[in-house]
Amino acid sequence: MKVIPDIMAEISQVMALVDESQLDAAMPYLAKDKRIFVIGAGRSGFQAKGFAMRLMHIGYTDYVMGETITPSIQKGDTWVAVSGSGTTKSIIADTEAAKKLGLNIVAFTSAVDSPLAKLADAVVIVPGATKTGAGVKSIQLLSTLFDQTVHITLDALTLKLAKRDDTSNADALHEHVNVE
Repeated sequence: MKVIPDIMAEISQVMALVDESQLDAAMPYLAKDKRIFVIGAGRSGFQAKGFAMRLMHIGYTDYVMGETITPSIQKGDTWVAVSGSGTTKSIIADTEAAKKLGLNIVAFTSAVDSPLAKLADAVVIVPGATKTGAGVKSIQLLSTLFDQTVHITLDALTLKLAKRDDTSNADALHEHVNVE
């Protein structure tokens, strides 16, 4: 049984539905003179961490919520939340707290009417299937399609930021770990 062509078709279908202007609208909240805090739970958390690593590579000051070296958040910082369903209780509670402290909120979710999307100053809808059944239907398990396509979407945002900031591949390589 072959599944790769079907998986690739699903990814292409979702990516065709991602509105790149939403990425453009999120970009002003992401700048090298701002601290950026990323959050996600479970599989979305892995995607958020990957995005944080890419931001570091292109010269941003960013942190992953829940890590031991994460400092306190402050007014004017940016909060990036990733949740396919947009309803994960811990993500909503922490995002509400960040909003109350005056952070700018950027959300990546599959659900435009979700609690997370409603908290956001900028929202990027990535309509891949989630564990709740929202989004483009998938042959893949749970939120795999959302995970795959939010990863690509976050990489696209990273590339847009690097181009805006005139950050080269050599610049990013300079920030990459050099003890391996």
